[in-house]
Amino acid sequence: MEPIIAYCGLTCTQCPAYLATLTDDDAKRAETSAMWSKQYGVNIPPQAVNCTGCSSTGVRFGYCEKCEIRACATGRNLANCGYCDDFPCGKLEHIVNAVPAVKELLTKIHAARE
Repeated sequence: MEPIIAYCGLTCTQCPAYLATLTDDDAKRAETSAMWSKQYGVNIPPQAVNCTGCSSTGVRFGYCEKCEIRACATGRNLANCGYCDDFPCGKLEHIVNAVPAVKELLTKIHAARE
């Protein structure tokens, strides 16, 4: 499977919501719901765990519709933040701190574009 890189640098094709949607696996949705609800301290119902990738025109996880990183990248017509002249910026601080591999991936993309 070709990796899908989200605007923020997460790999959609490794995300449990993407995988549960791809395989239409309700047990995986329930497992992901429980994990994310505990991890993030909010109630995420299993039926909300659906996503076909951040940059897709299909179904996206509910938070993605209000994500400032996604809004910024789409507004600048970028595949992801690694292609941005302003990379790295403060909008990425939370995701970079939570998932260090994101910074590494976006830095590689940013360096390769030159």
